[in-house]
Amino acid sequence: MREFLVEITTSPPEGTSEAEVAERRAAEAVRARELAATGRLARLWRPVGESRSIGIWRAEDEDDLHGNVLGTLPLRPWMNLTVTPLEPHPNDPGRS
Repeated sequence: MREFLVEITTSPPEGTSEAEVAERRAAEAVRARELAATGRLARLWRPVGESRSIGIWRAEDEDDLHGNVLGTLPLRPWMNLTVTPLEPHPNDPGRS
């Protein structure tokens, strides 16, 4: 599996009800736990004072990432994504 740094900004469309936003956010939390359990979502952060998320996601390739991982998120239609493929650095202190 390859790793990807993914920056996500979620913006519900104008006029979306608070109930729909809450329902999708709850479903998103469930799906994120499922993806974490399968190793597809490795880490997730929110920068202080911002509404965007930054995460380390795992997939076979970018098609797999978009189709079978990020594409399964309930909030995906409202997301703007920046995806950066990652590779190991020879000086990474966490490298085994």
